[in-house]
Amino acid sequence: MDGLVIDDNRNTADALKQMLDVLDLPARVAYGSSAAISLLGSFVPRFICLDINMPGVDGTEILAYLRREPRLMKVPVVVVTSDDQPETRHRVMRGGAQAVIIKPATMDTLEIAMKKAGVT
Repeated sequence: MDGLVIDDNRNTADALKQMLDVLDLPARVAYGSSAAISLLGSFVPRFICLDINMPGVDGTEILAYLRREPRLMKVPVVVVTSDDQPETRHRVMRGGAQAVIIKPATMDTLEIAMKKAGVT
């Protein structure tokens, strides 16, 4: 089963997908929240790597949706964000994320976060 990368920045999303491929964690990519919400209507991913700062519906709103939706509520979520504020980390962890990575993600930080999330 594939995971899902949700990020409005195509370069970041594609780089995360490539790193996940190397870790033998295949993933689909949704370039932004609208694409993600549409895809999640018919797809339950193995895990989600989620950006927070996106236009329109942001990552915290998507995280809240995931935790309300019965078929998605147990999907592990790793937040990948450029927001290094402690309150942001606390908010997303309280909201149901299993791990937080500050951009730019590296192979090491991604692998550690995926293990923390129980994906590997």
